[in-house]
Amino acid sequence: MIPAHYQFDTFHGKRIHLGITGSIAAYKALDLTRAFLHLHLQVGVTLTESARKFVTELSFKALGADPLYTDMFAAGADFDHLEPSVADAFLVVPATANIIAKMSCGIADDLLSCQLLAYAGPVLVAPAMNPRMWSAPATRHNWSVLGERGITRIEPECGNVACGDTGQGRLAALDEIFIHTLAALSPQDLRGKKIMLTLGPTREYFDKARFWSNPSSGIMGASLAIAAALRGAEVTAITGPVDIALPSLIKRVPVVTARDMFEAATDIFPSQDIGCFTAAVADFRPPSCPTGKYKKNGGPLSLTFDANPDILATLSTAKKSWQQTIGFAAESQDLEHNAALKLRKKNLDLLIANPIDEAGAGFAAATNRVLVMDRHGRQEAWPQLPKTEIAWRIWDWISMNTP
Repeated sequence: MIPAHYQFDTFHGKRIHLGITGSIAAYKALDLTRAFLHLHLQVGVTLTESARKFVTELSFKALGADPLYTDMFAAGADFDHLEPSVADAFLVVPATANIIAKMSCGIADDLLSCQLLAYAGPVLVAPAMNPRMWSAPATRHNWSVLGERGITRIEPECGNVACGDTGQGRLAALDEIFIHTLAALSPQDLRGKKIMLTLGPTREYFDKARFWSNPSSGIMGASLAIAAALRGAEVTAITGPVDIALPSLIKRVPVVTARDMFEAATDIFPSQDIGCFTAAVADFRPPSCPTGKYKKNGGPLSLTFDANPDILATLSTAKKSWQQTIGFAAESQDLEHNAALKLRKKNLDLLIANPIDEAGAGFAAATNRVLVMDRHGRQEAWPQLPKTEIAWRIWDWISMNTP
């Protein structure tokens, strides 16, 4: 299952071509095809003779793959076998040791290898094979040759394989293959940029069993991190205690408390071009955490809280001239006034404000409604949109307004 915050519906009309070879993992290409079609991508497929021992062309046709190729000399073939050359990306999944060797040596003795040799666009390869075949010197050499040619290589995972052996050779997770493919289709307008994001909640424990926090899911921050990585940025995500998937393209730094997040951000931000602060940081904390657990005694519990460091204000006011900071404001009233105040007070380049008191916006929702304003006086109100779409638009804004 591809996580919802990986699915950026910004690739309408793009075309990808899938080359499928003879591995038991071939059936997983059906799920990939379905996921790409869900994003309104056009998906073509070429099945090798060996692949058709595991999956049939009818399965891909039923999903909506078009065009669909099998044998170069099949009855009725119109010899447009180089048609995938117009695709925006060519993905070989699963890739056997055989097809990797052919690609390395320029062999074109069947339809798929012929198409790959003629294709001039971005190629991605995701192998699946027996661990001993994967570790064989010939395969390692061929794999390194593909890397030297600029082919995107998605390493197989370690684990049990179908034949019963254990080791590296399992097809990479579909969400990893999916994200790498979207990166091949994305504009690279953030390439060369280093971006740090904070996301999720923080927790402030007031005994060993209970903490002060908020319901942030981290979806907005994760969407921003992934969108930036797709567009070529080097992304570091400082994540509070939230269970949300991030692809391997992103460096993840897990923290728990606001002070943990402050220390991590203070260490990382000086080397970054952009700081994007989406985390819902707990503004206050108990001054200390007892060694045990508060017990019921029939009366009220009284706690005194101290202020946590203001991560956004501290780093944004101390930023260098070439750095940019992006802040978020979750408001329950006076959205525009409070957003404008925060933009100025915390020396931000861009601020995104959203209401937290309406359905489909704010914490834990898949969608949001936001007000966007920058230090130059530009301001836009965006209707309720998926958080992935908002993330993509934010980087559009940054890309268009950064020298």
